[in-house]
Amino acid sequence: MSNNLLKGKTGIIFGALDEKSIAWKTALKCHEEGARIVLTNAPVALRMGEINKLSEACGNAPVIGADVTNMDDLKNLFEKSMEHFGGKIDFVLHSIGMSLNVRKGKHYTEMNYEWNQKTNDISATSLHKVLRTAWDMDALNEWASVVALTYIAAQRVFPDYNEMADAKSLLESITRMFGYYYGVKNKVRVNTISQSPTRTTAGSGVKGFDGFINYAEKMSPLGNASGEDCANYIVTMFSDLTRMVTMQNLFHDGGFSFTGVTQAVIEQMEK
Repeated sequence: MSNNLLKGKTGIIFGALDEKSIAWKTALKCHEEGARIVLTNAPVALRMGEINKLSEACGNAPVIGADVTNMDDLKNLFEKSMEHFGGKIDFVLHSIGMSLNVRKGKHYTEMNYEWNQKTNDISATSLHKVLRTAWDMDALNEWASVVALTYIAAQRVFPDYNEMADAKSLLESITRMFGYYYGVKNKVRVNTISQSPTRTTAGSGVKGFDGFINYAEKMSPLGNASGEDCANYIVTMFSDLTRMVTMQNLFHDGGFSFTGVTQAVIEQMEK
């Protein structure tokens, strides 16, 4: 059921790969809540063709390819989006992450630094480039909201998360720093949401993911937050109900982040 939380608002959704993607679910929810959106992903991801289904489900939302590491691509994306909307933009979702060292099986202590640079550029510095492009083009309305997806491995050690832990730490730092400047300039809000482990196409590529998602379920008083739940939370962050929230890392994980141990985990260890 729609509450029209985003009625009249416009936004860009980065990173909807397939139906498992949080970005995909968020796009559907934004459309349901009355927003007009533009969908974007890397050209190689667009060639998979899945995003066209999402476009149709979102009222034939435009699909504009953009390499988030390329400033010219991002400028083109914002120009075409503002042309489509007939004005500035109210919200942006950054749902982007890729680790070459994880993909190629390199241990954290043996990482390839050239791959690491690409991982950081795609997974973290890309947020700075998105915000910088919007800043230079004056593309965001007052009280606009930018949300990037992160993970608690930015604060705690999860061995198999590898170099992505470093990338998420950088992502969260960019959120705070750019959030300060954009808040002063134009009251734009910038936040990260630290989501439960979720069975997305990207998340499932992490070594030992099945075991970890089961552990997280036992460690969370409310259980793991689903992708649909995360989409709902993101919509509230895009809405006017959260206008004074900025520069925050917001845990959306069923209580995992503040739980030392649960009875279910103790019982499992005693078996």
